[in-house]
Amino acid sequence: MNREEVLAREGWERKTTCDEPRLSEIVEMYKELGFEVLVEPFNPEGQECAECMKRDPGRFKTVYTRRPASPD
Repeated sequence: MNREEVLAREGWERKTTCDEPRLSEIVEMYKELGFEVLVEPFNPEGQECAECMKRDPGRFKTVYTRRPASPD
């Protein structure tokens, strides 16, 4: 099972891949909307339209979100 599958199984949904300053803005926006936010290193494998990102993969991060668990 790859990392993306593990995250999906845990309820995380991939939203976007970007770099700064947009990255911080997107993370803050999702947090303000009440989502849990996870930022992962960019993995170019299996990504469409990522040629420019593959040249400098350390610069880009992928944002995942999920709704917080409701208290029981």
